[in-house]
Amino acid sequence: MTAVSERKWVGPGAIERLNILQDVKTIAIVGASDKLKRASYFVSTYLLSSSTYDVYFVNPILAEKGGEILGHPVYASLEDIPVQIDMVDVFRRAEDTPEIAKEAAAIGAKYFWLQLGIWSEEAAEMAENLGLTVVMDRCVKIEHARFHGGLNLAGFNTGQISSKRQRLDA
Repeated sequence: MTAVSERKWVGPGAIERLNILQDVKTIAIVGASDKLKRASYFVSTYLLSSSTYDVYFVNPILAEKGGEILGHPVYASLEDIPVQIDMVDVFRRAEDTPEIAKEAAAIGAKYFWLQLGIWSEEAAEMAENLGLTVVMDRCVKIEHARFHGGLNLAGFNTGQISSKRQRLDA
């Protein structure tokens, strides 16, 4: 991973990230895990229960075994998913991300999102050159909760007192 002080790439600001999350209907989680302690499992649980997104899981090892995550099938690759994917959310090592960026562009995704702790200037440049909007080193779950009044559900003290909840029927 690139040290923070060496980072040159600058990602979308808060309003742009909100616009991304509002535009997205389908998310493919690459590197999804069926292990309860994995970040991808926690994020998947949140997205399925607290958002309106259709979530698809990619993990070649689990797919080969016919596995499921949270009752949903697991696919071996992005191209195996039978619907158009808007966002590819990546839980893989930084060195794996340039190839995943190519795959995301090949399936027509609009957004390439690397989770917290994942940073690849090479992948960002490649994805942007292929027409994708890139977000790195940010959590989709945290960003969604930030904009929908749910950060307190993740244990964050936001300093905001509100009874507003995201409407899932809208």
